[in-house]
Amino acid sequence: MLERYKYIFNIALEAVFLNKFRSILTTLGIIFGVAAVITMMAIGNGAKKEILDQMKLVGVNNILIAPKSDKHKSNSAKSEDQSTQTGDKKEDKNKGKFSPGLSLKDAEAIRIIIPTVSRVSPEVIYETDIIKDGVTKSAKTAGITPDFFHVFALELQEGEMFNDDQLKDGKPVCIIGPVIKSKFFPAENAVGKDIKCGPIWLRIIGVLKKREVSQASIDNLGISDYNNTIYAPIQTLLRRFKDRSMITTASLHGGVDQIDENSFMVTSSSQEGDNVKDQIDKIVVQVKESTQIGPTVEILKKMMMRRHAGADDVDIIVPELLLKQEQRTKDIFNIVLGAIASISLLVGGIGIMNIMLASVMERIKEIGIRQAIGATKRDIVLQFLMEATLLSLSGGLIGIILGLALSKIIMELTDILTIVSPLSVIISFGVSASVGIIFGYMPSQRAAAQDPVESLRHE
Repeated sequence: MLERYKYIFNIALEAVFLNKFRSILTTLGIIFGVAAVITMMAIGNGAKKEILDQMKLVGVNNILIAPKSDKHKSNSAKSEDQSTQTGDKKEDKNKGKFSPGLSLKDAEAIRIIIPTVSRVSPEVIYETDIIKDGVTKSAKTAGITPDFFHVFALELQEGEMFNDDQLKDGKPVCIIGPVIKSKFFPAENAVGKDIKCGPIWLRIIGVLKKREVSQASIDNLGISDYNNTIYAPIQTLLRRFKDRSMITTASLHGGVDQIDENSFMVTSSSQEGDNVKDQIDKIVVQVKESTQIGPTVEILKKMMMRRHAGADDVDIIVPELLLKQEQRTKDIFNIVLGAIASISLLVGGIGIMNIMLASVMERIKEIGIRQAIGATKRDIVLQFLMEATLLSLSGGLIGIILGLALSKIIMELTDILTIVSPLSVIISFGVSASVGIIFGYMPSQRAAAQDPVESLRHE
């Protein structure tokens, strides 16, 4: 029996190679279909990984509270003026109220009042010149609390975290990112060394592990470049560097920040065209359970409105929900692209069926001779089915190679992450084999149904 199948397979293989050009044209649909499926799935896998990486960057179950941009504030101010001019009594009632802006007190109130909150991470960020041994580089200096490292799952490469005394008293200590270490301490241990951030000196007590962060993620998600930032206790920056909530004589007259060289204090001037004094740049609120995000956001909105005297001066954003929506959009897009790619496989299968039907009509006499020397209908069916399967499998193999190449080329030329999974290769190859069997069955049945006598008379 095995020898019989081997003989039939050799006949099918010989028929494929006798018509090489036609065989190549027949398999083109399968080749491009398989390549398209693999490429689309690779793009989809890459997009999914990027979203998951971004979710790790923004943390799990996090809510971001940040001051509204000047544009939003100016639009809000215009709305208030228009409402006042039209005689809106509600606006008249609120006239003269002053919002203190986003502050540490807001963060503390959120921590104490809202039971669904597990961690609260206030953050203040300044662009500073970092100086050591005459080398000057620009970088961000961020004032944070220990909750920051838990919220964003950041770990130390070496050194230790801030202790309670350093946090409470605003000690001049800091933890640096790996890029800062490589710039200023490339061949030495950074822990225990001093580094100057603007007008103040900070003692390094720890170095963070490297975290891959793309510039797009930094811009789109509003997160910090963890690798290129110096982290100090928030009280350290507010006391020793700058506290924007402080009102000074210079700020009232639109003056410039003044630095006290003896205490390294920096007084803050008013932000140009803006009366709101945001003491901090953002508050990240981590919720205990993902199901509690929605209700917590509603509570935060009401709480911020109440604490800010009815002023709508903060944005409350759930990065994880935005990313999930983005993932959903990309999934739909990939499904559509995958469906279009799958149509190529269908077209390739129809092409195989058409060519095989034409082949049957051309080889009626050959079929008659085979039947005359003892070939059964089953043998004829197997012969043409094997030919169709060989065409689809060879097209599938070439398509896999082309798909891998296209995925690599797309990643190199467009910076779009592509990840070819073994599952996508197995699925596309299995589909190509199935296409050959399904669309080769009808021509093989038609060949086996030929009458031997009529076939031998056929010219």
